[in-house]
Amino acid sequence: MTSAANDGPRRDPAGVPDEESNGTVKPLGPKVVALGGGHGLYASLSALRRVTDRLTAIVTVADDGGSSGRLRRELGVLPPGDLRMALAALCGDDEWGQTWRDVVQHRFRDEGDLQGHAVGNLLIVALWELFGGDGASPGSTVAGLDWVGRLLGAHGRVLPMAAIPMDIVAEVRGADPARPDEITHVKGQVACAKTPGSVLGVSLVPADPPACPETLAAVDDADWIVFGPGSWFTSVLPHLKVPALARALTTSRARRVVALNLAPQPGETDDFSPQTHLEVLQAHAPDLRVDVVLADRGVVDDPDALDKAVQDLGGRLVLADVAADDGSPRHEPARLAQAFDKIFTE
Repeated sequence: MTSAANDGPRRDPAGVPDEESNGTVKPLGPKVVALGGGHGLYASLSALRRVTDRLTAIVTVADDGGSSGRLRRELGVLPPGDLRMALAALCGDDEWGQTWRDVVQHRFRDEGDLQGHAVGNLLIVALWELFGGDGASPGSTVAGLDWVGRLLGAHGRVLPMAAIPMDIVAEVRGADPARPDEITHVKGQVACAKTPGSVLGVSLVPADPPACPETLAAVDDADWIVFGPGSWFTSVLPHLKVPALARALTTSRARRVVALNLAPQPGETDDFSPQTHLEVLQAHAPDLRVDVVLADRGVVDDPDALDKAVQDLGGRLVLADVAADDGSPRHEPARLAQAFDKIFTE
């Protein structure tokens, strides 16, 4: 099945169809793979879709809470929530796309069995079962996501980082406030995100989950790979703990950009400086070369220290104004898009 991004007219960063005089469509923009999950990936996709029409999201599939966790436990499928969020970020800008974005994001509010479930989660799982019977095979997973993308008029493709659901295990110092120096292990994405203490690193259970062939192919074919923004230990770093995907990310010919968060993530990265995020990234993937690190100039207190951390990864630092004006730790899509566009074309 082809990507939904290839079904309609391609668009330039301003959203204008670009067709050659012979009636064929001229490809625009680099091939970009964006990694992450949840609200962080939603932010990067909302920006990247303005820059390129050849966009693939590779999504963390370790969620064990809320609607996703319930479906995962009851049906044994991949948790669909972060995949749904990525598809919603790529919805078309017309009435059709925006209406379907609202539909898939809608949560039932009644007091029955559907309470809290997102419509998009149920739609994705229904397609998985339709195509694969058990809803858990790699082929049915990708086919189902592609069909949802076509329904939404998505400007890109969404793929899982692995073919099976998994659990994140965090190594935490001081999870018990009474024993601040004790190192323990906390299992589950929700628990890891909310744990007290300092997260030192993460691993996956199982340790060697199979990667989807389409995911590896997208990384191999990419011009740019984008890490972040997002929850560092539970959305960004897990991609580097899937062995086959980690190898693909470190050996790909693509250039790599890291988009840093605007603020520490409560519970996960309390008191982390921007450079600490990079030091942790390097510790989890010593062989990963980074070409560019993008940070908001307004949140960098020590640009020299950050620049040194970037150089240690082999890259260059780009400071830009990418935060929203309301003071929240939220990227403004148009500004982030402008920063990405400049990075990709320099």
